[in-house]
Amino acid sequence: MNNGENLKAVAYGEVLWDVFANEKKIGGAPLNVALRMKTLGCEVAMISCVGKDEDGKAIIDQVKSLGLETNAIIQTENFATGLVNVTLNERGSASYEISYPSAWDKIVLNDSAKNLAANADVLIYGSLVCRDEVSRQSLEELLQTNAYKVFDVNLRKPHYSYKILEQLMHSANFIKFNDEELLEIAAAMQSPFVSLEDNMHFIAKKTKVTAMCVTKGKHGALLMWEGQLYENGGYPVEVADTVGAGDSFLAALITSLLTGKAPQTAIDFACAVGALVAEAPGANPEISNSKIENLMLKVKV
Repeated sequence: MNNGENLKAVAYGEVLWDVFANEKKIGGAPLNVALRMKTLGCEVAMISCVGKDEDGKAIIDQVKSLGLETNAIIQTENFATGLVNVTLNERGSASYEISYPSAWDKIVLNDSAKNLAANADVLIYGSLVCRDEVSRQSLEELLQTNAYKVFDVNLRKPHYSYKILEQLMHSANFIKFNDEELLEIAAAMQSPFVSLEDNMHFIAKKTKVTAMCVTKGKHGALLMWEGQLYENGGYPVEVADTVGAGDSFLAALITSLLTGKAPQTAIDFACAVGALVAEAPGANPEISNSKIENLMLKVKV
């Protein structure tokens, strides 16, 4: 379902190696979103930083081979390419040990990055990259562009503050949470509510952002779009690991919505893509259109 034709996207933030027990794979939430948007037909560039080391060279080579623009992935001699140790529990849910400082904490915008952002239709950014002032200041500059701004909340303790999260939400046109993130952030903002729906409305009122989604793991997702709520109850799959499932969900959802798909169609499609990523090992498995369509025909959980 290559529905992203003519959509120019730029993703900003961490590129790194996810280190599993027996192997390592390229990752970082913004890169995962970018790679999935590319498979959906979008023209995608990545803005980040890697070390002048073998890990950094391998990331750039691999990202380039997958069709992403890499001129805005700078290299630094002062910091190593990012590594994240990924631990999976018996249900395939991941926990992360994230090295600091890494090269992606020190992103400086080159001319290519500024030009890409100035001409982008959509800018995807997350919260993790804001743990360091250097990368946070570069993001603040990018947020001055006219692109549609998608904030992918990605809470990784202890790498965030509620003050910065609130600033990032205010800059967004669209916010993506998982259910735990929504409830934690809403509570920090003094929400009196307990339900996901009520807290979505609470966040919308506080931030003036009226487009957002909340993922609920195997139970699907909620979407707020143009004043209406839409829901998908999830698709049954055997989970290999959850790494990158939310990222691919977001890529599929934003690509669909920004290319004019109906909101219910968009969230159904996105939930199917996310489920199929969870069914396969790693963050960026190949997924065929027929596999997505077949899953969508199944009865929802």
